[in-house]
Amino acid sequence: MAGIAAWGAYAPRLRLSRKAVTEANAWVAPNLRAKGKGERSMANWDEDALTMAVEAARDALGPDDDRSHIESLYFASTTAPFVDRLNAGVISAALTLEKSIAASDVTGSQRCGLTALGQALAAGGRSLVTIGEHRKARAASTQELDFGDGAAAFVISDEPGAAELLGRGSVTDDFVDHFRGDGGGFDYYWEERWIRDEGIVKLVPPAIRKALEAAGLSPGQVDQFCFPSTFSGMAATVAKAVGIRAEAVRDNLGAVMGEAGCAHGPIMLAHALEDARENEVVLVAQFGQGAEALVFRATGQGRRPARGVTGALADREPETNYLKFLTFNGLIEWDKGMRAEKDNKTALTTLYRNEDMILGLVGGRCRETGVVQFPRTRISVAPNNPAVDTQEPYRFAERRANVLSYSADYLTFSMAPPNHYGMIVFEGGGRIMMDITDVSPGDVETGLPVRMVFRVKEVDEKRGFVRYFWKAAPDRAAIAARNAQAAE
Repeated sequence: MAGIAAWGAYAPRLRLSRKAVTEANAWVAPNLRAKGKGERSMANWDEDALTMAVEAARDALGPDDDRSHIESLYFASTTAPFVDRLNAGVISAALTLEKSIAASDVTGSQRCGLTALGQALAAGGRSLVTIGEHRKARAASTQELDFGDGAAAFVISDEPGAAELLGRGSVTDDFVDHFRGDGGGFDYYWEERWIRDEGIVKLVPPAIRKALEAAGLSPGQVDQFCFPSTFSGMAATVAKAVGIRAEAVRDNLGAVMGEAGCAHGPIMLAHALEDARENEVVLVAQFGQGAEALVFRATGQGRRPARGVTGALADREPETNYLKFLTFNGLIEWDKGMRAEKDNKTALTTLYRNEDMILGLVGGRCRETGVVQFPRTRISVAPNNPAVDTQEPYRFAERRANVLSYSADYLTFSMAPPNHYGMIVFEGGGRIMMDITDVSPGDVETGLPVRMVFRVKEVDEKRGFVRYFWKAAPDRAAIAARNAQAAE
């Protein structure tokens, strides 16, 4: 009776125009013009697979500070920022989950997102599955146009929840359609026809049939079929091969966000759950050294996300600057100037001792005076009662906030100048000097409603260590509500 109790999704706000990419590369790759339609999701410079997974998880969990019901955490990605560090541990700290939870990273294949989801459903209990992907591709390649960045998350329960698991099917076969070696870098792809005809067409249908057999259903009973592929018409071909109705095949969102690797099957599942009616059968499958397939029955219950896939796709900012895309993805050498010349070595002892403050944005609230502050200290900042050791943990990440004062600084180094930062004040008390992200010149003003987002703070390129912290981003839902109220 395991099922999905809640779900969430995230797509970066920036959407890179494929036309801008093909026009920039027309001198060397004129053949790409045929792929110049639509747009792909583009991570900001301070986003990666991990930060996007955190945002999807927050969408799934909702704004409640109490997350003690989560017993285990899974993070699936083929582009996790750390090879030898528990990436799920960083996510756990950002979400302020209990220290007693079990946590694991799942990787190694494009189907690892559905694998993690299947493992969590099989294990039982209350778990959180997060999937994030941020793949790089060579300039002037088809992958550069096909790929997209994004994340999904699911809260698993022992009850049917919003979607009851009916069956699971897996096929494992070392069919190498592409690979990326230990040195990282870019994926190397084999010939398209071989992948399509010998890989997908032969390996995916057995996994789907196995999942349907476990569910006790026929292919004709599938109402919504989710299968991500960059090959045109591939989902319809697979559906026909197993007997799924053509009208059940869902749009793969390729025109509006591209394909988000191992996160794309889960993203399509999350999108299907937004549309699914009670008792509809939803089947999701994904290819990768075999295939994974999961069958669900929608219940019409459970907690719907505040944003979900629909909200994430609607919150978009068109981007036509191809050089910005290359720069944000580290694909171009550029002169950062003397102001960027500093040693970014991280004091790991300090990071550990202040983990909840740095990764979880946890400050303090004085039990005697109610004064809220960040950072938390032994002595309260209450002016009339500087009490000692009276502070209890106080989470800021889900609190509403506004910009009190700000600066747009062209003198300090920034990956996306000008460098926006300012004093952020929170409802209920407390203020923090923070970076402001996802903005352009002229976007920030005093009183601007903002929300907290978990982002990359700095990268220690010399040692390969990524530092994370929270930033303020415009709360566009609150801004829209304020403007609507003002119009009335």
